[in-house]
Amino acid sequence: MIEINLLPGDGKKKRRAKTATASKFEFNLKPPPWLAGLTEKITDKYMLGAVGAVGVSGLLLVLLFLSQTARSAMLEARETQAVKDSAQFSAVLNAKMKAEATRDSLYQQIAIIKSIDDSRYLWSHLMYEISNALPQYTWLTQVTQTSQPKSVAMADTTAKKAAGSDSSTMTPRQRALERDRAKRARSDSLLASAKDIKFKLVGQTVDIQALTRFMKSLEASPFIQNVQLSRSDLVQAEGKEVTEFTLEAETQAPPPFAIKTVPLIVSAVH
Repeated sequence: MIEINLLPGDGKKKRRAKTATASKFEFNLKPPPWLAGLTEKITDKYMLGAVGAVGVSGLLLVLLFLSQTARSAMLEARETQAVKDSAQFSAVLNAKMKAEATRDSLYQQIAIIKSIDDSRYLWSHLMYEISNALPQYTWLTQVTQTSQPKSVAMADTTAKKAAGSDSSTMTPRQRALERDRAKRARSDSLLASAKDIKFKLVGQTVDIQALTRFMKSLEASPFIQNVQLSRSDLVQAEGKEVTEFTLEAETQAPPPFAIKTVPLIVSAVH
């Protein structure tokens, strides 16, 4: 396709206008005189390095400031949440401590009741064991408790006084744990303390070998231990010569399989 310019001189004018516009644009893109002079003066490479280091340091300081600000905001949010959780769960912790104190008190009371209930049949077991161990031609004239009767309440009060002296170097938490441990240990020992008694048997026999068998049978009982012969004399009984003896023994806690329990059934009266 061929184009013909019918206006002479129009192309030259356009070219001149374009050239003038380009010259003006190039003139506007030139840096200002003060900046051009400054760049001409800064020719030392150490000076350029120092300027670059200052710029990098400023950038690092800005980044560190932003990072510390974000971290501070995060820590403040966590502190606020922790304070809120502490206030929310303080009531739960207090209720837990009260429940544990009530549990320990109930445990101690149940142990005392159990010790009293288990020791009230002690003499029934002893009399049953003594009766079964008694051989022929041997009879008893006296069965006496020689040790002081132990009171469960007295033992509990004595133990409380002994446990009341806490060390001043302990923290409140350690003192509370020590008191709880002493309560449990005291409760566990109440039953054994109530069952630990000493007694004396006075009797007569016409056969000295029967006395030996009697002592062996008593020692074999799961409720009796430490059977000792303290005195043996020949006496007259109804015109006959017999051997009068005195035995001393102690009770012991029997193994679980030696105690048999049966349910109590109460029939209704019509």
